[in-house]
Amino acid sequence: MTGGETDSRALPKQPDISRLIRFYIPCLALWISQPLLSLVDTASVGLSASPGAGASSLGALGPATTFIDGASYLFAFLNVATTNLYASALADDSRENPRFAGDSVVRTASKTSIFCGAAILYLLIKYGRAILGMYIGPEVMESVLGEEAFGYVKIRSYSMPTTLLYGVLQAALLGAKDSSTALVAVVVSTLFNVVGDLYLVVIKKMGVKGAAIATLVAQIAGTMALIGPARSKLFATRSERTKKISEGTYKKVSTASFLSFAAPVLTLVLGKLAAFGVMTHVAASLPGETSLAAHQIVLSLFFFVSPFLEVLSQTAQAFLPQFYIARREESAVSPTDAAALEKEAATLSRRLMGLGLTLAAVVVAVASSVPAFFPGLLTNDAMVGRSLKPLAVPLALGSLLTAPVAVAEGVLLARRELNFLAGTYILSTAVFPFFLFGIKKAKGPVSHVWVGFALFQLFRASCFTGRIWLGPLLGKVFTRKGKKNSGKAKMA
Repeated sequence: MTGGETDSRALPKQPDISRLIRFYIPCLALWISQPLLSLVDTASVGLSASPGAGASSLGALGPATTFIDGASYLFAFLNVATTNLYASALADDSRENPRFAGDSVVRTASKTSIFCGAAILYLLIKYGRAILGMYIGPEVMESVLGEEAFGYVKIRSYSMPTTLLYGVLQAALLGAKDSSTALVAVVVSTLFNVVGDLYLVVIKKMGVKGAAIATLVAQIAGTMALIGPARSKLFATRSERTKKISEGTYKKVSTASFLSFAAPVLTLVLGKLAAFGVMTHVAASLPGETSLAAHQIVLSLFFFVSPFLEVLSQTAQAFLPQFYIARREESAVSPTDAAALEKEAATLSRRLMGLGLTLAAVVVAVASSVPAFFPGLLTNDAMVGRSLKPLAVPLALGSLLTAPVAVAEGVLLARRELNFLAGTYILSTAVFPFFLFGIKKAKGPVSHVWVGFALFQLFRASCFTGRIWLGPLLGKVFTRKGKKNSGKAKMA
C-alpha cells in the first residue's frame, strides 16, 4: 500500500464460482426452512383431519400461517442489516480475529432482535385478534375458523423473540461467509417440528392447536441449537472484550447506528409485502370464481422461485463489502488500491448477475411450465386449470426479472446506497397500486395483475442495474469519444 497513513492490508481475493456455490446451497436451505415448517403443519393437519373437517382446519391454518410468517418477515430488515454490517466490520478489520471485529455488531443486533420480538409478542397477544380480523375479515373472524386461526397465531407468537434472535444470528454467520453452521439449527428445528406434528396432530388429534405447539417448540429448539455455535464463532469472550475496551481498540456499534442502517431497509420489506397484498386484494375483487384461485396458485409458484434468486442478494451482501471498504469514510485505502478493489467488485457483481440469470432461466422454465402445460399438478378443477394458462407468460417474465432485481439489490446494499433503494421502492410501491386498481375498475382479467407485476419488476430491475452499470458504461463511452476527438485534433 502507498502513503504514510494508508492501510497495509493485503487485497481480498476474488471468490470463484465454486466458492459462491458452496455458500449458496446451504444459504438456500436456510431461506426455505421457515416456509418448510409451515408446510409441515399444513400437510399434517390436512392429512390427519377427520372426514369433512379438512377444509375447515386448512381454512383456519392457511391465513394463520401466512399472517404469522408475514409478521416474522416484517423484521427481515434486521437480518439484512446484520449481514451487511457484520461483513463490513470483517472487511474493515481483515487482520483482526473475526470474533473481535464483528462482536459489537452481533451484540447490538441480538439485543435489538430480542426487544423487537418482545414488542411484537405483546402486540399480537393484546391486539392480535383485531389485527387478524382485518386480515381475514370480521365475518370470518367471528366464526369457528377465525377462533382456530387466532389460537394458532397466539401460540406461535410466543416464539417471536427467539425467532428474531435466530434470524440475526443466522444473518451474522452469513456475514462471516459461513452458511453451513446454521444448517445444524435448521435440521434440529425440522426434526422437532416433524416429531411434534406426528405426536400432537396425527396421534393426539389436536389439529391446528397441535400444529402451532409443534412449530413453537421447533423454533425455540432451533434457536437454542444455534446459540452455542454462534457464541463460539461470533462473540468475543468477556475477558477478550474487556481487554479490547481498555486498549481503546473495541469498535462499538450503537443501537442508533444499527437502526440507522436497518430503517431504510424496512422500506424494501414493506414495499414487497404491500405489492403482493394489493395484488391479492385486486385478484379477489375480480369477477369469476376462478380468478382468486388462479392467482393464489401462481403466487405460490412465484414464492417457489423467489428463494433461489433472493439468496443471491444475500451472497452479494456477504462477499462484496470487502471490496467496497474504500467507499466508507473511515477507510484509509490508497487511491491505487481503491481502484483495484472497485474493479474486483465490478467483476464479482457481473459474475453474480450471470449466475442469477442462469439460475432464473432454469427455475423459471420449471415453474412457468406448470400453468402452461401441467395445471393438473396443482388443481383438479378444469376451470381453474384453464384460468392458469394465460398467467404462464407474465409469471415467467416477472420471475425472470427477479434475478437482476435480487442481485442488483444485494450489490446496492453492499455499497450502502440505502437512500436510492428506499426511494425506488417508495416510488414503485406508490405507483403500482394505481395500475392495479385500474384493472379492478375494468374488472380484469387476472392475467393483467401479473402483467402489472412483471412491469413492476422491470421498473425496479432497470433502476437498480442502471444505477450500478449504466454510469460506468456511459463514462467509458464518453472517455473513448474524448480520446478519439483528441487524436483527431492532434492529427489536424
